[in-house]
Amino acid sequence: MAKRGGFPGGMPGNMNNLMKQAQRMQRQMEESQKELETKEFTAKAGGGAVEVTVTGKKEVTKVKLSQEVVDPEDVEMLEDLVMAATNEALRMAEEANAEVMNKMTGGLGLGGGLPF
Repeated sequence: MAKRGGFPGGMPGNMNNLMKQAQRMQRQMEESQKELETKEFTAKAGGGAVEVTVTGKKEVTKVKLSQEVVDPEDVEMLEDLVMAATNEALRMAEEANAEVMNKMTGGLGLGGGLPF
């Protein structure tokens, strides 16, 4: 007669291994995320006239402008260059974040849409 409840064949031991692996993966993800948050990503626009640096936390930490790009008669160009460099630096940070998530999930796509 079959036992009720439980898992035949030692499944609870396997469940413990799965839990340990999940906890280890969570720790690795947290460590990778902290490491990523301290990294900086720098992008340039206008042939290097505008340079923007952001962190992995997607915070702008530095904006560098060359003197020749500061033209009071053409503020719109400067705004466009700052925006382009900022967007590229943020894209780089996002790409690095996606790469970390792919490594952690083995490319299963489990990280899609998660806020980290």
